[in-house]
Amino acid sequence: MNTVVDRSKDIGPFIPAPDDDMIICRCEEVTKGEIRKAVHAGMWTITEIRRYLRSGMGLCQGQTCSRLVKGIVARELGVSPAELEPATARSPMRPTEMKVFGNEEVSA
Repeated sequence: MNTVVDRSKDIGPFIPAPDDDMIICRCEEVTKGEIRKAVHAGMWTITEIRRYLRSGMGLCQGQTCSRLVKGIVARELGVSPAELEPATARSPMRPTEMKVFGNEEVSA
């Protein structure tokens, strides 16, 4: 059985680390400690972490932080990052004014 799927595995208690206040996801201001706490609360997949903390859902869509988040989760679970299911990739989105959709002249 895959260790990441086996949620009966005891990963031990959350023990604060000196670098827990380090920002990992700059777009959503998610810290290393928040990610570690989420893993110890039972969120063992990148998708669960993403939905709970919004890491990787900011303007860069995880281009900056996804590897860091994956490494932190893997380290907390005691597995290789390759064993973790990858998060769904999405292209970056930006707000669009409605007049662009209406095909109106856009004046600066």
